Amino acid sequence: MGQSFFTVILQEFRMIRNLMVAGLVALVGGLAVAAELKSGPQSGEKLPGPFHPLNVNGDKAGEKQCLYCKFGDSPVAMVFARTPECPMTQKLIKAIDAAAAKNAKSEMGAYVVFLTDDDKAADKLKAFAEKENLKNVILAVDNPSGPNKYNVSKDADLTVVLYSERTAKANMAFEKGKITDKDITAVEAGITSLTAPVKK
Repeated sequence: MGQSFFTVILQEFRMIRNLMVAGLVALVGGLAVAAELKSGPQSGEKLPGPFHPLNVNGDKAGEKQCLYCKFGDSPVAMVFARTPECPMTQKLIKAIDAAAAKNAKSEMGAYVVFLTDDDKAADKLKAFAEKENLKNVILAVDNPSGPNKYNVSKDADLTVVLYSERTAKANMAFEKGKITDKDITAVEAGITSLTAPVKK
């Protein structure tokens, strides 16, 4: 009788344990979906407005300038980044610089704002801009939290926003080390789409 009772209790314990494990798996799966990285102005949203990062290159190098104001309603590739020395970040910058050159007739703007408190970041970026002969993308530095109301996630190493007429048309955000060559190709395709003439 005692053994039978113990067996029943053990079976019930195992059933409860299995239900708890199944529930935990479902919860983790739900969190994975909910945890999709969201950073910066989302597609369809108006940009929050002016901000003034320190330019590293371009005609206002060494000065704070409102790049949002500079490019106005033109098509723009705007990137918030955190790691100047990351090879894939540098590859993205070079791809955007080339895409901006290709679409110069569209008066395309391009800028990458590094969100960091590293006091050597500006020097690193200046050296990179000179080495790669960047002509069409402006590199700048701002505080680690990013411009007010732009909602740049602290978990995003790269936040890419393509916009025109001051409205976001596409948004892509990546954790550190997550961006791939395929993603960079997608950014280039997005720029081509952003600058394509509107069919009437």
